[in-house]
Amino acid sequence: MQVSNLCLGAMMFGAWGEPDHDVSIKIIHRALDAGINFIDTADVYSQGESEEIVGKALIGGLRDDVILATKVHSQMGVRAGESGGDPNKRGNSRRWIVREVENSLRRLQTDWIDLYQMHRPEPGTEVEETLSALTDLQRQGKIRAFGSSTFQPHAIVEAQWVAERRALGRFVTEQPPYSLLVRGIEADVLPVAEKYRMGVIPWSPLAGGWLTGRYRKGQEPPKSNRAQRLPGRYDLSKPGNQAKLDAVEELALLAEDAGLSLIHLAIAFTLTHPAVTAPIIGPRTMEQLESQLGAADVTLSSDILDRIDKIVPAGATLNRDDSGYIPPALREPLLRRRRTA
Repeated sequence: MQVSNLCLGAMMFGAWGEPDHDVSIKIIHRALDAGINFIDTADVYSQGESEEIVGKALIGGLRDDVILATKVHSQMGVRAGESGGDPNKRGNSRRWIVREVENSLRRLQTDWIDLYQMHRPEPGTEVEETLSALTDLQRQGKIRAFGSSTFQPHAIVEAQWVAERRALGRFVTEQPPYSLLVRGIEADVLPVAEKYRMGVIPWSPLAGGWLTGRYRKGQEPPKSNRAQRLPGRYDLSKPGNQAKLDAVEELALLAEDAGLSLIHLAIAFTLTHPAVTAPIIGPRTMEQLESQLGAADVTLSSDILDRIDKIVPAGATLNRDDSGYIPPALREPLLRRRRTA
């Protein structure tokens, strides 16, 4: 499957971002008109509403021209930030995967999903069970390919080995966090992905809004739904976030010197790495989409890349809360197991 240099992320379509379906659909159509043929969403985004919006947008013959990706894993049936819910309506088990793919197909109004991804790893489920279920769905024609998202490098390697030894389909893509401020995957995930010829679809190339130009020293931080859901990434009392603010200020000045917007600098940076297939842009408004579209045409010189390395060293992540590797719901149970072992 051949995809455009940018992938349109649909996380902000629905209650988490833009609640007006017609507005969201116009943004999707504008992205398609601009040459983007790759859309990524997830069942958990606004609890299925994002998938419904994407499905509506592709009615009328557009579906065949789009590489459509969605994800499964996170808790369904509860609002963002709330705990509880049916424990069997989440995870990477065969039972949940084969049930939830039908829900995604219905919401997306399609007969097949081009790329079905495990949104996060699940320590309590053997990867063989997950790969076996996904392989069956692929053979049934319900999905064309499958991938992982925010898996640690050892988990990516384990999945590749299990797939080979058990004659199962394999993860062909990885979707990790990657930006000017979150460069940890350069040390391990990206080399592993290259080794196994996996496509890489980075999420949050604008670092959750930090690289939009709205976060600057001497200015009041903007309010956003994302900051309310993930306060650890935006609390300026934390040293890691202060370090991000310092780096953003220097990167903004570098962008000005290069005659670029900070947004174009940030997205073009992720595209520069040879392992990256297409970074995911996640606009909430038409204005945000327009500000990001031209980034795929930007080429960064070696001098600019060297200056970036001096501001944020290769392989560095300025705030551990941004790494995204361990789902918040799993952190405390994992700690409890360590204490009682």
